[in-house]
Amino acid sequence: MSKTTGPGGASAPTATLENSVILTGDTVRILDRRVFPSRIEWVIAHTAEEVAEAIRAMVTQSSGPLYAACAGMALTAQQSRDQPLPDARARLAAAGAAIASARPTNRHPQDAVAAIIDATSAATTTAEFVERATDAATAFAAAYRDAGVRLGRAAVSLLPQRATILTHCWGEAYLFGLVTAAREAGTALTWVATETRPYLQGARLTAHSLRELGYDVTLITDGMAAAALASPTGAGSGPIDAAITAADRVAMDGSVINKVGTLAIAAASSTFDIPYIALVEAPDAEAPTGADVVIEERDPRDVLEVLGHRTASELVTDAWYPAFDITPPRLVTSIATSRGPFSPDRLAEYFTTPADRFASPVTATTADTLVPAGTDATA
Repeated sequence: MSKTTGPGGASAPTATLENSVILTGDTVRILDRRVFPSRIEWVIAHTAEEVAEAIRAMVTQSSGPLYAACAGMALTAQQSRDQPLPDARARLAAAGAAIASARPTNRHPQDAVAAIIDATSAATTTAEFVERATDAATAFAAAYRDAGVRLGRAAVSLLPQRATILTHCWGEAYLFGLVTAAREAGTALTWVATETRPYLQGARLTAHSLRELGYDVTLITDGMAAAALASPTGAGSGPIDAAITAADRVAMDGSVINKVGTLAIAAASSTFDIPYIALVEAPDAEAPTGADVVIEERDPRDVLEVLGHRTASELVTDAWYPAFDITPPRLVTSIATSRGPFSPDRLAEYFTTPADRFASPVTATTADTLVPAGTDATA
């Protein structure tokens, strides 16, 4: 853990995972989250194809594939510096195809690839091509981090000054953005995190990072979430004020696509009148409904074991592992985006809202409760 300078010059802790994809020389170094934090190991990718395989193999998740995509594309461009321009373009296109197809549900790698290739379209020399690709990759990753802070501010605008939050899986840039925004606004947060089977991202990544950042975190199993939401004492640290998760995609009808288990948390939140807030940079204009999003199904062997160790009986051979689920809009209180919070039925207003609406820190609310379900949160 290291320290950075926060608002007003104050020193604020940072988490190890805030810088876990590094482009250095002719390689991309990716922190292996499959074994973190018990071991600190880096997967070294020498080509974009190896970056794509690392994404596919779950070496990195959440925001990690976006950062890896940017680094892999920049690496490919730099490796093409001595090639004729047409060959460099073809090589970058092939790299982009490999990276964009590594995992189907989250569009971040695809969007990064498209933006970087588009930025090189006007290049007339290989040197200019390499420079444009590298600059675009750096800018795309930086803009994504900034969007995380903006959507964090949007979420904080819905919270009381002290809040206990239940979260699920690993939100990375969105989680860090929420933490940054809470610090800016003086909002005190306490956390309850699910362990998140089968990779245990909640236990190994989310809870670990929040502790590095100085927060109190109570870890629960996935099956305890409804009990924690129903309990007047929460998970032992007070009643839960809101369930907040990142979202891999949000369709235009307000359907939230996120790590499997999110649907159950949203349903329990609705049952016990607790707001459920999803964090996403922007809704997906190309997905009218949740049914238009491809749900990735991973190797069912992951359900039969945990972190490489068999937990199911050897007699059990059948399992099912949809990596994501779809939460219908009726269970979603608000969607916090980089342009502000929107109720699911007002999500289209994202595209007509000024992009800089949450460019500055928000003022902490003095409200005792959050925006209730069904309320227009765009004001």
